[in-house]
Amino acid sequence: MSHDHTTRTPAGHADHAGHADHAGHAGHGPTSWAMAARATLHCLTGCAIGEVLGMVVGTALGLHNAATVVLSIALAFVFGYGLTVRGVLGSGVDLRSALKVALAADTVSIAVMEVVDNTAVVAVPGAMDAGLGSWLFWASLAGSLALAFLVTTPVNRALISRGKGHAVVHAHHH
Repeated sequence: MSHDHTTRTPAGHADHAGHADHAGHAGHGPTSWAMAARATLHCLTGCAIGEVLGMVVGTALGLHNAATVVLSIALAFVFGYGLTVRGVLGSGVDLRSALKVALAADTVSIAVMEVVDNTAVVAVPGAMDAGLGSWLFWASLAGSLALAFLVTTPVNRALISRGKGHAVVHAHHH
């Protein structure tokens, strides 16, 4: 049975405090692809915010491509963890505990996403140097994030089925 606990904030943003059907998580049997996709989408949201912001800032400031990638990765982790911490804090735990949950839940997922999407963007000839007004810049960034979603979903499925990754977050949503 699927339960959608996603709520909308007044600004219309999704709050993924409980974004999974609870059957088959935390190591209790096989994890559905839908659950893995929801966990990946949650993680991708934070990663995409940081990634896009890093690429935009780095490009706008004329940073070297390597510095832009490092900035994007750092911001992806900050925003990825931040979204999870925000949801876990809502369950009443303290900040330190929420940070531990976010680190356990998101580190592997964010790392895989960042390797995939940054490799993809860098691999597109001219994408990093195209500039913010270029369709090539935005298309390569969007494509790289889509590819990261496709590669990371099976990783998250495996983690959740073993009681790791986003399964750790679900312990705080009951």
